[in-house]
Amino acid sequence: MTSVSKSLHESIEVIESGYEFLLAYAAQGRESDEGPGGSEVRTTLTSMSKAAGSISADLSTDESDFGPVIIDDARKAGAAITLVLAQEKISSELVDNLNASIHLRALLTDLFLLSEAKT
Repeated sequence: MTSVSKSLHESIEVIESGYEFLLAYAAQGRESDEGPGGSEVRTTLTSMSKAAGSISADLSTDESDFGPVIIDDARKAGAAITLVLAQEKISSELVDNLNASIHLRALLTDLFLLSEAKT
């Protein structure tokens, strides 16, 4: 990986800002995503899911040793996000568990490392 493409950079931004939103959502103590401001969590999770898929596509031709690691972590994080999106109600506790998921944390750490290595 010699540089981060514009598409990859945008996907990284979506994942990082989405995670920040999820931290705030988890702290709200919501029982569900119904009511004022609750629908934003589904929008954020949907964007993060798409970004995880985009990351995989952007790195599919990467020949470095680290590209496949990121792709695998993006796939796992995307699966966890999809599981949350499939729920009828998205509670703060559910989002807190997603935030704590090793899969989402691994992807975030991969992206932080990639971003710093390319700056």
